Amino acid sequence: MVRRSTLGQDFRRLWGAYAVSAAGSAVGMGALPLVALLVLDSSAFQVSLLAALSAVASGLIALPLGVRIEHQYKRPVMITADLARCVVLGSVPLAMAFGRLTYTQLCAVGVLQTAASVAFEAASGAHLKALVLPEQRLRANSLFETTNWISVSAGPPVGGLLIGALGTAATMVVDALSFLGSALGIRRIRQPEPAPPDRAVTSHPGRDIAAGWHCLLRHPGLRRLFFNALLFGGSIMMTSPLMAVLMLNYLGLAPWQYGLALGLPCLGGVLGSRLAPLLTRRYGQRRILLLSGAARTLWTIMLPLTPSGALGVSVIVAADFGLLLSAGVFNPTFTTYRMAATPDAFMSRVSTSWSVGSKACQAAFMTAGGLIAAPLGVRGALLIAGLLCMASTLLLPWRQEHLSTDDVPAPTTETAPPAVTDTPPA
Repeated sequence: MVRRSTLGQDFRRLWGAYAVSAAGSAVGMGALPLVALLVLDSSAFQVSLLAALSAVASGLIALPLGVRIEHQYKRPVMITADLARCVVLGSVPLAMAFGRLTYTQLCAVGVLQTAASVAFEAASGAHLKALVLPEQRLRANSLFETTNWISVSAGPPVGGLLIGALGTAATMVVDALSFLGSALGIRRIRQPEPAPPDRAVTSHPGRDIAAGWHCLLRHPGLRRLFFNALLFGGSIMMTSPLMAVLMLNYLGLAPWQYGLALGLPCLGGVLGSRLAPLLTRRYGQRRILLLSGAARTLWTIMLPLTPSGALGVSVIVAADFGLLLSAGVFNPTFTTYRMAATPDAFMSRVSTSWSVGSKACQAAFMTAGGLIAAPLGVRGALLIAGLLCMASTLLLPWRQEHLSTDDVPAPTTETAPPAVTDTPPA
């Protein structure tokens, strides 16, 4: 009888640190635009610009940063990123206390916070891959995904209560302190890290940045999943502000109904992430990845047909629950596949390229959603977003040769990623 491997104490320390920061981020979700609206009386355009600027400018910072992260020990990078987010977020309530807060500071905070988040993700993926055994990765990713959905489900209502009781700065203080707690948790991990890959003597910053994109786009499975993620994620983010307008302005939902429609479906994400390891063991990684990737696209098409009243709330909750249930299965399964498919020497750069591409695409889709809603209305824009979301299914790696579940061989040189063909490794 084969004994099932268990995740060790160091993983539990990492998981605890992630839970602290995830909870704090969920409580502080949307805090920057809220401060811009309620404290600085910013316009809708300025709030949109705040989000777009954070995505684009942080990407310009994060891309060269990903190269440096690749050749450093990952744990100090993660701690530094957490401390940086603690400081920049903490500067907002501090400036508010002295009456010195400006829109420019909010933009700078948005850029630096997003850049630090990309840096943390770039380091954490490589760190987790080295910390746990290959057969443990799906379970580890499932636990992170479950923690994320629980936080997203419970955090915003708590944040709303804090804002009502203590003001708009309260959630930012909680968010900042959560990153301090995360840094302290990561600091407690004892297992030594493997040495990072050496940087080639002939390396060049431009070529090193391009190497991450080259590795990502040459692998047939990662390439198709990347473009699938761009279209799916962009379409979902396109619906986010539109649904707020639909529910509050067109359907006339009460605030408690709006909160219910946002929070309750997150339980689908919790359930899906818990089911992911069981389903993958039973049906195989490839089948679950494809089926859950397709199933998550079927729900947004219901949103433009939402009726008014209690029935409308039920339709929205059901659609979002189905989407998040499918996404909860897909996300840890996909993350585990990407870990296996990415060579160790390119983990941070591939993660950075993926994050920057996704954030820039989502900002573009959100902007496009507002432009489309002007002539076609909110329901028309939601219909287009739903059709685009369904179309992302076509970009999944349906052919067997596109989706190898084996590890891709590590590169033989630093400056040249391995040649990847359309034939899966033996």
